[in-house]
Amino acid sequence: MASDRIEILDGWRAVSILFVLAGHLLPMGPAAWKINGSLAVGGMALFFALSGFLITHFLLERADVAEFLRRRLFRIVPLGWSVMLVLAIVHGAGAGTIAANLLFVANLPPTRLMTGGEHLWSLCVEAQFYLGAALLVAAGGRRALWLLLPLCVLVTIGRMIAGAEYSIVTWLRIDDILAGATMALLCGRPRAAAVMRRAPSWLPVLLLALLVAVSGERAGSLNFVRPYIAAAAVGISIHSAPDAMRRLYASRPAVYIATISYALYVFHMLFEASWLGSGDRLVKYAKRPLLLFTTFAAAHLSTFHFERPIIAWGKRRRRLAAARGRQ
Repeated sequence: MASDRIEILDGWRAVSILFVLAGHLLPMGPAAWKINGSLAVGGMALFFALSGFLITHFLLERADVAEFLRRRLFRIVPLGWSVMLVLAIVHGAGAGTIAANLLFVANLPPTRLMTGGEHLWSLCVEAQFYLGAALLVAAGGRRALWLLLPLCVLVTIGRMIAGAEYSIVTWLRIDDILAGATMALLCGRPRAAAVMRRAPSWLPVLLLALLVAVSGERAGSLNFVRPYIAAAAVGISIHSAPDAMRRLYASRPAVYIATISYALYVFHMLFEASWLGSGDRLVKYAKRPLLLFTTFAAAHLSTFHFERPIIAWGKRRRRLAAARGRQ
């Protein structure tokens, strides 16, 4: 695999966040069909699979643990910590709760997620994966990343034993990320990549539909294959996908939504827990256009006027430090 940007992944990121937004905020059919849960859980599986894929791909290409952690630090911490601190002030959270959230362990029992920030459990799982992957590479180099494959299977087996179809606890959910990591490892192997190139172009579309079918409450035990279907959809699409999917996933709207997807995720439930999400069913959905507009506006401002300047500052600091080191 080349180290260049993989364009189709922008589309998958856009699909993942749109699924999550639809599942959490929009009426997606009769409640008895439980479509909302399927979209939300399936969207998160895609989000996690992409994360696992990209992180592992980066570490395979460049096993620089310090650089990897610096990038991750400047990517998720500024907005994540800012929102956590605002929630802590608004709700008068105690020191233990604040610390658990800032250290990204609030999803572990006993959970200490704050009102309006319950969805930030996923940042905890992500951050814990970043640290684990970094420690693997630091201890054993790139080859140690292959341990992620059996670990993924073991986590799924553990979920099956515990009957945890979906959970916010790391050891009962991280196979969504580890499956994506495994796909990155396979895509880097010529034989596996050759097999994926021979796959029919319609297969990623079918896998996306299957992902919704095996996600959420109505899917029951099928949730145990969810991580692998999400990862397969992403990985196979890189090598074999319909031209229409490639064009759509690389389109400007898809790239834009992918670019602001992290902030969209952070803000959407924050606003849903505010006045924008209050009221009975009729009032609540009457406010949805305003909630969605506010979420997208906040995500745009955060991404381009808060997060990106901080990321750019971090890059400048790294370049200056490298220049001083060469002197």
